[in-house]
Amino acid sequence: MSNRNFISIVISAYNEEANIAELYKQLKQSLDTIDSLKYEIIFVNDGSKDNTKAEVLKLYEKDKDVKLVDFVRNFGHEIAMTAGMDYAVGDAVLFMDADLQHPPQLIPEMVKHWRDGVDIVLTKRVDNQQESYFQKLRGKIFYKILNKLSDFEIPAQTPDFRLIDRKYVEVVKSMKENNRMFRGLISWIGVSNQVVIDFEAPSRFAGESKYSVKKLMKLAVDSILSFSIKPLRFAMYFGIISIIISGLVGVYMIIDYLITPNYQTTGFATTALLVIFLGSVQLISLGVIGEYVGRIHIETKNRPLYIAQYFPNQVD
Repeated sequence: MSNRNFISIVISAYNEEANIAELYKQLKQSLDTIDSLKYEIIFVNDGSKDNTKAEVLKLYEKDKDVKLVDFVRNFGHEIAMTAGMDYAVGDAVLFMDADLQHPPQLIPEMVKHWRDGVDIVLTKRVDNQQESYFQKLRGKIFYKILNKLSDFEIPAQTPDFRLIDRKYVEVVKSMKENNRMFRGLISWIGVSNQVVIDFEAPSRFAGESKYSVKKLMKLAVDSILSFSIKPLRFAMYFGIISIIISGLVGVYMIIDYLITPNYQTTGFATTALLVIFLGSVQLISLGVIGEYVGRIHIETKNRPLYIAQYFPNQVD
């Protein structure tokens, strides 16, 4: 297609100094095999505390296709991808991580699908050489819970290694929420003109994964609350169930009092149990409501998603 000759590659990097040079080398090898393709490589330094920025600037100084978005602090992976997308000018944007677990060798196939008219090219990780059995199980459970609570299905094992045509990039850019999950936003759009490429994720070239259990839990909560109000409905259901249980216990106590001779029990244990149960339901419900209200509070502030310095490359 005539307007599918220029892609922007957005790479989110946080403390990836040991991976930058090798990633660049593999990227150039793959990109140079694609006929008549113009490209830009946009590194987003997500507030790294190591020499990631210095490593990218070495490439920036010698290659006009390399550009840098440098965050003043760590804003998170989802915001880093957003920033790269904001500065990208290509006919499509290809997102990937800097740890080399998104193989650059897959890019020619992704570009081919795009040039054949596909609007969104997704990837599906069928295996990860570095993940333990527990980590794989954790991922399956995460997606099962997410899809049960979400109003639409988010495909499992589809990382942020994807190519999106410009017309849908503009749609995603119009979404300004602070708590975001890119794979959820793409599913929400509901594009049917897409393909999925299976791949096996190699081990990290260097360094360790930056996704701690705490960050994964935050991503899970953000993902559920950003795409569904089902938790609010569940809070209401808990309330209804607790009323029914309380009513049944009350009826039982009245009947027991009427038919039991010399009824002398104080009912302390039953009362305590009911108070604890109802109090727990109320606290859970208030917590769920509080999460939604907190997100409304953050969104109404309308703060910028990130603060960054942009390095456009003017090398001849």
